[in-house]
Amino acid sequence: MSKLVVLNLGKGDLKKGFPTVIVQLWEDLDRVPMQFTGALPAAPELIELYRSWQLLYNLLYESLYHRLGWPRSIDIDKDIEIDEEDVTNVSTVEFSNLCDGLQKRINLWLQSKLFRNIEQKLRTKLASDDEIRVIIETESDLVRRLPWHLWDFFEDYQNAVLCLSVPEFERVQLLSEHPKPPVRILAVLGNSEGIDVNQDRAMLEKIPGAKTVFLVEPQRQELDRWLWHKEGWDILFFAGHSSSQSDGEIGRIYINKRDSLTIPQLKNALKAAIVRGLKLAIFNSCDGLGIAQQLASLHIPQMIVMREPVADRVAQEFLKHFLEAYAFGEPFYLAVREAQGRLQGLENEFPCASWLPVICQNPTATPFIWPQVQESRDRTLLPIRQSVSLVLKVSLLITLLIIGMRELGIFQSWELLAFDALMRQRPQEKPDPRILLVTITEADVQSQPASERLGASISDRSLAQLVAKLEQFKPRAIGLDIYRENPVKPKYADLAKTMRTSSNFIAICKVGEENRNLGIAPPPEVVAKERLGFSDVVLDPDGILRRQLLAMAPLGLCNTDKSLSFQLAARYLAYEGIRPKLTPEKNWQFGGVTFQNLKENSGGYRGIDRLGHQAMLNWRATPSVATQVTLNDVLSHKVTPDLVENRVVLIGTTAESFHDYLSTPYTAGRWPHEPMAGVVTQAHMVSQILSAVLDNRPLVWFLPKWGEIVWIWSWSGISGIIACRLRSPLYVGIAGIIGVGILNGVCLTFLIKGGWMPLVPSALALLATGAGVTTYTELRSKRL
Repeated sequence: MSKLVVLNLGKGDLKKGFPTVIVQLWEDLDRVPMQFTGALPAAPELIELYRSWQLLYNLLYESLYHRLGWPRSIDIDKDIEIDEEDVTNVSTVEFSNLCDGLQKRINLWLQSKLFRNIEQKLRTKLASDDEIRVIIETESDLVRRLPWHLWDFFEDYQNAVLCLSVPEFERVQLLSEHPKPPVRILAVLGNSEGIDVNQDRAMLEKIPGAKTVFLVEPQRQELDRWLWHKEGWDILFFAGHSSSQSDGEIGRIYINKRDSLTIPQLKNALKAAIVRGLKLAIFNSCDGLGIAQQLASLHIPQMIVMREPVADRVAQEFLKHFLEAYAFGEPFYLAVREAQGRLQGLENEFPCASWLPVICQNPTATPFIWPQVQESRDRTLLPIRQSVSLVLKVSLLITLLIIGMRELGIFQSWELLAFDALMRQRPQEKPDPRILLVTITEADVQSQPASERLGASISDRSLAQLVAKLEQFKPRAIGLDIYRENPVKPKYADLAKTMRTSSNFIAICKVGEENRNLGIAPPPEVVAKERLGFSDVVLDPDGILRRQLLAMAPLGLCNTDKSLSFQLAARYLAYEGIRPKLTPEKNWQFGGVTFQNLKENSGGYRGIDRLGHQAMLNWRATPSVATQVTLNDVLSHKVTPDLVENRVVLIGTTAESFHDYLSTPYTAGRWPHEPMAGVVTQAHMVSQILSAVLDNRPLVWFLPKWGEIVWIWSWSGISGIIACRLRSPLYVGIAGIIGVGILNGVCLTFLIKGGWMPLVPSALALLATGAGVTTYTELRSKRL
């Protein structure tokens, strides 16, 4: 979050102390700040320490001119007398000790009891990763010159940036807003004797999305004229010689080898530039605090100056690092801090280089944000570092919220519908060549005398003929998916014998419900439970069949623990030398394929009834799961031996008058709704077992719980990163729609391989994180 801390020292100085110190803290988007009060004691020793430090710093700076042979036509500080002999007697060890002493004394001063209340309350309200502007308001030039960045507070808060301000300031009323792109820069390259301003120019010319006008050693009239330009300027840049005099109150810039100007001499032109939109002034030159103080009276939004004399290389390195960060998306304040920090690498040669750059701020002004110009920059150059914390927090919060809602079952119905939709999107498969469906249609029912059928879909006579014809073609198994509670009539003894003795004939029954009903009994002729299969299925709360019930404990009149599909597949696989077995984990295994039992919270399910041995049904993606013929086709000799031999034959009714239909992921997606015949669903179940064992067709599997959390969090994080990059709500919305489409495609790819990925929670996390990050950045940008 972005915070603003304004530390107003009020009336006072280092000799007498500061009896009333007021700190105001603005949190992101707050209109009314929190306020804390305290005081700071007198610290006259800081005056002496700073003056000693300044003297040694100037001696070291002067020694660089002598050592490197630089010409010097501008005095470093006219108030500091430097003996030429002293230049060669500068001790870097003594200077380093003085720097350490100054840092310790500043922190001792700020740790005083009078100030402790302020610091403690600030630390309570601020997080270590907050972006914080700390503005020091004081009337004392000496206090402004102190290296406030040495305060331990800035070490603990790495995203905190120091700014200086005067106690009195106003908000500037702009005449008009000129178009954002390109950024307009007026670059004044003044007296360059002994320094290389061409390096500054080269760096400015490389800035993307900027239009820069260079004034090289201009005359006063020329500079004045360009400052009055009607299009206005976003940035004023100066490189050359400058200085501050009279205790830092008067700043002077040297615009050419003969002329120098103070800010009051440019007052009218600068005021015109400010009301036309001048947002930032950069004085990449020596001793600029006097310039900053005079410009502050004109209420310019932001300035960057050097607090002391600065070596040419240091100024150039600062400008380079600042522009690299700022022009490519880093927030203004963090770009300055980053550039300051990188100067530390030069301090073996240029002591205290990182102390020199300082921001001077009008507290009423919002920071200038570099326009996002697509034509002039690659968006991939936007820095991610400053967004990582935000993305992690938002994505983690939303992921945990969605995981919590998912555990409560709030998304179950959506996830099941999404599963159905993905099922229907899979590429089409071929029918299973190992199965034959013999269906009893409405026409077949009507073609049989009602006196023979006795209310059933097939009479004893028709069933006897059908089974006899099928048996002669040597199928591996025949499954009768029709309830037959009554015995076969005596005149059809062959049928009764087949049902009693044939190991390949499997009949069905229905398992009872405890304390409710006894179920439906199997045919009286079929006694052995290994030739019985229950027809029970498990429907989801929305009435759709998605699970396959392989086995369960027998109950009531149905004396078998295996399903019809299990028994038929087992008969077929026995010819291949494969027999089912129960693993130590109580999962059924056929050969090398294990059917993992569903758990209460498998995939998108929450708290399901997991009785028996259940597996997800990986429906065969085809309009017709197997070759299908009618009862009349078989009895009319239209079925050839190759359609029956070595196959599983399933016999069942599709006549609408018997209402043996179920809703499936395929039928639920059709309009008008067309449920699937029960015998066809049995064929899908048989096909699932055979295809998994013999064809390595995947079964439906799920990620472990930790894997699902990582999966959802990953999509949330990706969305957050994209939102940070795009920033525009419109683009983020479009990206969200595209992202959901990509997520759907990825989940479909996994489902083709058997993986049921959490599509709905991931889509919600993706959209919510993108919206959350975008909303936060939009509100934050308005606040800043």
